[in-house]
Amino acid sequence: MSRFRKTLLRKRRKKESLFKYIMGVLHLWFGLLSGLIIVVVCLSGCLYAFKNQFTDLLNKEKVFVKATETPKKTPAEIQINLEREGKNLTGLTISNDPKRSYVVTYQKDNSDVATYYDPYTGKELGMGDTNLNQFFEVVLDIHRNLMMGEVGRQINGVAILMFCVLLLSGLVLWIPKKWKYWKQAFTVKFSGKFQRINYDLHNTMGFYAFILLFFMAVTGLYVTYPWMKNGLIVSLGGDSISGVSQENQESNSAFDAIFSDMLNRQNEKAELKEEPSASLETILQNADQVLPYEAVTTIEFPNKDNPRFVISKINTNNWLGAMLPDQITLDKTGVVKSKDLFWEKPLHQQFTTLVKPLHTGEILGLKSIILYFIVCFIGFSLPVTGFIFWFNKFRKAK
Repeated sequence: MSRFRKTLLRKRRKKESLFKYIMGVLHLWFGLLSGLIIVVVCLSGCLYAFKNQFTDLLNKEKVFVKATETPKKTPAEIQINLEREGKNLTGLTISNDPKRSYVVTYQKDNSDVATYYDPYTGKELGMGDTNLNQFFEVVLDIHRNLMMGEVGRQINGVAILMFCVLLLSGLVLWIPKKWKYWKQAFTVKFSGKFQRINYDLHNTMGFYAFILLFFMAVTGLYVTYPWMKNGLIVSLGGDSISGVSQENQESNSAFDAIFSDMLNRQNEKAELKEEPSASLETILQNADQVLPYEAVTTIEFPNKDNPRFVISKINTNNWLGAMLPDQITLDKTGVVKSKDLFWEKPLHQQFTTLVKPLHTGEILGLKSIILYFIVCFIGFSLPVTGFIFWFNKFRKAK
């Protein structure tokens, strides 16, 4: 027992500052307390990051098509072809990648169908295989709450809070004492013994992954804790959502806005009932005037609940190539009724719009997913290398 206590509460080293000593002790304690949870969260995050890629691979014969010199079918042509078969087009997702198929949704015999569609041949390729969905739902449940509901969610939250302290204290402990040790702090000595390699991997890889791991942790806490969500929104220029009166006021305001929008749509449906519908080409031309760029485009057609066309695009025309969502609605005559453009939102709303892809790494597409996977794998390895380092000290302690 004395050996265990000695490794948990070491003596303060000569010339070691009190601050660095406290950081070292906290780093050890929090690492031992949260290590297993961090391993599970990071490993499940590594797996879930590639959900879309695994799904595409499972459906590769439907997702990917052979690009030919034949012009692609226009949305209007697709709609006409489906109507000939008694199918009412309700939605269409158009990829800007010439080697990817479209996704069409339609109603036939009161059933909703979503299927892949070859834009060159005009053939339906069939519905997607969803066998992996259940697996990834379990992975996501493990990542969010360890499959333990609200209790697991709170355990995860506490562990991630500890992980934030671990990252900050680890950065303090990483800082070399003298200039001559700086090169060593950035490299791994693979020619050394196992314990030295293990220490260098923990020390150096932790430093390189620090910023992204800390960002992942904070965006994860944003979902778990209202105080974190409130703090981030306020720091980005938004209004505080803490306090019962404010929350009620916001809820009432949001309800009023939704109710007003519903009334407007119902009035619009009645007013335009006798008006002829604009062609799909006109709808898309008017949409392109507001969103004048090529991108992955989703079209939702009017239905009994919503009398408007909804056009969504993923805008990547920025220096990072980040995927930023824009959306507009148009009435049946082609008049633009509402715009929800990313760059017109205040900073705190931009952040709340992107918090999920920022957390998962989807924000820049495959390249950022791969980067997040590497960083998340480093996060998975840190508790392992840290425990090995501590256990070796525990084994040698007298």
